[in-house]
Amino acid sequence: MQKKMSPLAITGIVIGVVVVILGIFGVSTYNSLAKENQNVVAQQSQVENVMQRRADLIPNLVNAVKGSMKQEQTVFGDIAKARQNYNNATSTADKADADAKLGQSVGTLISVINEKYPDLKSNDQVSTLMTQLEGSENRISVERKRYIDEVKTYNQKVVSFPTNIFANMMGLGTKETFKADPGATKAPTVDLTGDSSSK
Repeated sequence: MQKKMSPLAITGIVIGVVVVILGIFGVSTYNSLAKENQNVVAQQSQVENVMQRRADLIPNLVNAVKGSMKQEQTVFGDIAKARQNYNNATSTADKADADAKLGQSVGTLISVINEKYPDLKSNDQVSTLMTQLEGSENRISVERKRYIDEVKTYNQKVVSFPTNIFANMMGLGTKETFKADPGATKAPTVDLTGDSSSK
């Protein structure tokens, strides 16, 4: 004759099973979030890698054209300042902001070369550097899109129930994505008149 289990024993078994299920779910959730977090970090590094590539190319372009564009000191000053701000930026948001300003400054320089210095544009060294910078812009755009997609996937997991409970317990919050610089919608003004009073 089998001995009947007491209600206390049954309650203990049920609690034990629930704890094991929650433990398995918690470990699985943590591993999934940790993996997504690493994907975001890796993609962020790749974005910074291509932005750094452009930042490193810029002094070469500036040096290649500076002697022929002595009256464009404002443009060169803006580029130097933007590049310094990029190199000093530490957070993702600061790097994105500094990169947007750097891109705008380089875009201004390239516009000036295209419009005002067609002979300089045909110089092999300048032409190669401009092509590389334009290629860098494309790479940055592609890698930013991938980063945004990774952040979207991660954030969707972090805010979904019941994953959000475990995410909060583990201190894993949502990630910040890249946002366009507020001035990005406005094309930079390039003064081709040579009138210093209009600057």
